[in-house]
Amino acid sequence: MLRMESETGWWLITHPDHAHLAGEFAAAWGNAQFRKPEPRARVLKGIFCHDDGWTKRDAHPTITREGKPSAFSTELVGKYSAFEEIDLKEYLAVRERAVRIVAEVDHYAGLLISMHTYNLLTAHADRSTIAPEDLVVLDTFLDRQRAYQRELRASISADSSLTAVESAEETILEHFRLLQACDNLSLFACVAFSSPGHLLHPLPLNNGGTAEVKVLPIAPRHFRLAPWPFSDAELVFTFPARQVNGKLFPDSRSLEGAFNAAPIEHLIVKLSA
Repeated sequence: MLRMESETGWWLITHPDHAHLAGEFAAAWGNAQFRKPEPRARVLKGIFCHDDGWTKRDAHPTITREGKPSAFSTELVGKYSAFEEIDLKEYLAVRERAVRIVAEVDHYAGLLISMHTYNLLTAHADRSTIAPEDLVVLDTFLDRQRAYQRELRASISADSSLTAVESAEETILEHFRLLQACDNLSLFACVAFSSPGHLLHPLPLNNGGTAEVKVLPIAPRHFRLAPWPFSDAELVFTFPARQVNGKLFPDSRSLEGAFNAAPIEHLIVKLSA
């Protein structure tokens, strides 16, 4: 779950809906300067579906020790911590399911999701917030992901529907970076991030170079990107969210009841050149 504070409580956004917004950004990606992803359908599937494994978990929101909805929030942008607030084994099971349900259908898309998961839990994870016994669990999970990635890469190499360029390691790495770029932009939107940021990685250009895309908030959920990676000068997207009243909840059952009772509304995201 992701949360965005409102005047009376919280907007709550599910992981799959956040990922679907990232997929919409990826579908619009590319112009005379920035390279469009190929194989397009398989890359977009990986980005659009990268959090589909969270559907069951997000149907039952829980609270933190403080009583807030346990969710990704603006305070966690650029970090991957607060592991003391979660059941790590359950969390990793969700992460593994998110990889497997896509990889079993599309090895290419699944590999991108596994690379994303591995990167979050290595390059960005704050291991100091993880109990020593849970570090063993985490490292075992990471070993499984590395082994699974080798299997997926072997399948991709043997896939005759892919060109040599599409199955090349450098191309796959570019698409992983695009997934993380669109994921980060979606996080900015879903939590109404209000500080300048960027899309994490240098992203491929049509001339063979790369460029880092900077993100400047100019109003709530309205961002200016430079250099501009889309064709149209301005783009508008929406994503579903539910607003729950109250900043703190006595227990997870109360939060889940409020979440289920709240109507689904659609919030607007605007991107400008």
